[in-house]
Amino acid sequence: MRRWAASVLLPVSLSACGGWQSTLDPASPGASNIANLWWIMFWTTGVLSTLVIGGLFYAVYRARRHARDEEGDRVGGTERGFILVAGAAMPTLVLISFIVLSVRTGASISEPPGEPELTIEVIGHMFWWEVRYPDHDITTANEIHIPVGAPVDVRVTSADVIHSFWVPQLAPGKVDMIPGRTNRTWMMAEEPGRFRGQCTEFCGVQHALMSLLVVAMPEEDFLAWISDRLPGTELDDPLELRGREVFFEAGCQSCHTIQGVSEPEFLGAPGPDLTHLAARSTLGGLTIENTRENLTAWILDPHHFKPGVRMPPSPLSGEDVGALVAYLETLQ
Repeated sequence: MRRWAASVLLPVSLSACGGWQSTLDPASPGASNIANLWWIMFWTTGVLSTLVIGGLFYAVYRARRHARDEEGDRVGGTERGFILVAGAAMPTLVLISFIVLSVRTGASISEPPGEPELTIEVIGHMFWWEVRYPDHDITTANEIHIPVGAPVDVRVTSADVIHSFWVPQLAPGKVDMIPGRTNRTWMMAEEPGRFRGQCTEFCGVQHALMSLLVVAMPEEDFLAWISDRLPGTELDDPLELRGREVFFEAGCQSCHTIQGVSEPEFLGAPGPDLTHLAARSTLGGLTIENTRENLTAWILDPHHFKPGVRMPPSPLSGEDVGALVAYLETLQ
């Protein structure tokens, strides 16, 4: 019965180790080194735990068998040697081995495998991510696009409270985002894909929904993505023009930037940059899919999806919110 339970529970317990936010499903050199260290520790401690539990059962069995034997209470040379080896020497050797492996792994992931080809600045906000490409004069939110096979220099800070940046499949560990200070890490994708990141420092009521998406793509696709981030064309549709008017009438420009259209009225504006809103796949830091219906519902009542978010509900009429959504959908 015990063997059957173990055979069932072990796969179930490890089933959560996969997926697009798992250190044990690495897609970069740094994450691979961390995963390898974890598996070494897992199997080593698993074997040792099995031996210890087995020894415990054997000791109980032997104690019962010799309960009436006077000699059973004495510790002989064989037992003494076993205690010294199994209880002292072996754990010491294992711990020293783990320390050496941990130090070597830490050294191997401290720097990228090559000279960074791209610099990205990530600023944590309650509860979203501002993403800047300083070499290309691009600012977006909650999504990071990188070329496959290229080391990326990531510089992180915070605009309000302490956050923590972590993309388990790509980044070599977590790094704190501290107001007034810039910390550095790196990441590199060995294959195209979409990878989930997460804030790992409790930062408020919506900490659990402060996620981001990293999209790794071939270099030619990345260059095309960069070129597509040029300022949008002039509007000529009456509905879209009305939507831009609603954007200002409703006071959206107080918190949101649209390059070439609006700048926030005060420093440290709490809202994401909307310049490329329509090109993003999600809203609210991966909370919901970016569709017309969801965007409309988000504008009217964002707290329905993300309670505690700093954006207030909107009293816009159906016509005005429809026009505003039509305008926002032009922001590619």
